[in-house]
Amino acid sequence: MRSCNLIDKIRLLFRKDRESYLCFYAILGFYPHDIRIYRQALLHKSTSLRSEKGRPLNNERLEFLGDAILDAIVGDIVYRHFEGRREGFLTNTRSKIVQRETLNKLAVEIGLDKLVKSSTRTSSHNSYMYGNAFEAFIGAIYLDQGYERCKQFMEEKIFKSYIDLDKMSRKEVNFKSKLIEWSQKNKMEVSFELIEQFLDKDYNPMFHTEVRIAGLSAGKGTGYSKKESQQNAAQAALKKLKSDATFKAEIEAAHLAMQQPEQEEEAPIQPASPLPTDAANTATDTPDTIDTTEPIASTDAIVSMDTTDPVPTDDAATPEEPRQPEETEK
Repeated sequence: MRSCNLIDKIRLLFRKDRESYLCFYAILGFYPHDIRIYRQALLHKSTSLRSEKGRPLNNERLEFLGDAILDAIVGDIVYRHFEGRREGFLTNTRSKIVQRETLNKLAVEIGLDKLVKSSTRTSSHNSYMYGNAFEAFIGAIYLDQGYERCKQFMEEKIFKSYIDLDKMSRKEVNFKSKLIEWSQKNKMEVSFELIEQFLDKDYNPMFHTEVRIAGLSAGKGTGYSKKESQQNAAQAALKKLKSDATFKAEIEAAHLAMQQPEQEEEAPIQPASPLPTDAANTATDTPDTIDTTEPIASTDAIVSMDTTDPVPTDDAATPEEPRQPEETEK
């Protein structure tokens, strides 16, 4: 390792961009071989830069790679540090280290936040931009100098200076609250359902929970209590939301489909045409609701009424007396 750094120092004397190399050396503890990868790791997609071939030039692909490498390295370190601990404990401890809030803080601690390039508008709204850049930075180290160099960086530069594993393992992280907060922000329906309850090999009760977003399965979790199983299910859902663009599109489509029937029910009722004056006066004495159970008179019966003839008077109603026949002269 020392001989490599010595060679890199000699090469540095002949480089024009010495300041950039020295800047990265201060963060990494070693000199980059291909500095272009590290620069790309700090390019947010909002910069809208493109390569000579017209491809987008940002850190998203490096972020994907760094996420996988970081999971493996942190898992290795946690596994060796906590001997004999259960898989659930190890998984939770690792997740506390690789979650966005922790990576964001680490990026600021080592000075990556000052090197990230993005549009001004994006930097003020994207709270996880520095954490994403940290993952991309790990991906750059891996491509430039391999897995062992990545592990060396995490152990010597990160864990020794910024992470107390024992303290981190005791830290409470409420993934369920985070998921509910996300659902409220995005106006999505989230539910937790207990799928099954069973016994492990030592006859301890265990719970299996599924979390659903907009009616779609988003994650499942197992634990020795309902609360623990819900936390693990919520954690799986948050990870899926972060990494699975197809799933995000599916729940958005399901959410829109659920809203359409509600919009149809809430459609405004068209006002009825105004009544004639006489009918309006009559309507004021009638109740607001109509009893539709009573039969309504047939319109044919109403039309058949002859309203043109005058109503007979009392005189006209009296029958005439029959006339006496006139007597003829004999």
